[in-house]
Amino acid sequence: QVQLVESGGGLVQAGGSLRLSCAASGRTFSSYTMGWFRQAPGKEREFVAAISWSGGRTFYTDSVKGRFTISRDNAKNTVYLQMNSLKPEDTAVYYCAADRASGLLSQRVNAYDYWGQGTQVTVSS
Repeated sequence: QVQLVESGGGLVQAGGSLRLSCAASGRTFSSYTMGWFRQAPGKEREFVAAISWSGGRTFYTDSVKGRFTISRDNAKNTVYLQMNSLKPEDTAVYYCAADRASGLLSQRVNAYDYWGQGTQVTVSS
């Protein structure tokens, strides 16, 4: 099993920035993909960003391209999501996820094996 613990969520004004962190512990894997998803009330969970184990490949949903940056520090077993120019529509619970098998940077929820508890991001207008 892998445990994912998130931090960094909070309340921010439109145009502001937040950095989310996801620390992984437990079973280790030689290669894994990490992703960020978000879910607003009454809506399905949607893909935000993903990063390969090496950090050499990233992929973003269109609505966050140019504003969000996913990165990882494997020495710290931590993945980050830097969120700039935040908009009210970014308000959601943000989830960190790990995929130990796929190298495809999948946008599908069921491609990921482990999930964090979620952290609330609220952007006020």
